[in-house]
Amino acid sequence: MIFINSIILMGALGLVFGTFLAFAAKKFEVKEDPRLTKIMEALPGVNCGACGYPGCEAFAKAVLKGDAPHDGCLPGKRQGVPDKIKNILEE
Repeated sequence: MIFINSIILMGALGLVFGTFLAFAAKKFEVKEDPRLTKIMEALPGVNCGACGYPGCEAFAKAVLKGDAPHDGCLPGKRQGVPDKIKNILEE
């Protein structure tokens, strides 16, 4: 009898905690700017650090904040990345 009660108790606790975690995940969800993914797609993705940031994602976030110029990606200049980023920011 103790074994069955233990299983029922653990199942109920799992259900309660799982429901709480699902609610908390939805309540405290961090909204990401949709322009970030567009800028990441425009960048060459070499993560070289030539822009002064540790990777392309950090550079894209800095451009969105206004901390970095849109033409800071040196490897992407020949591919027209600055113009693509400028168009994304103007949307």
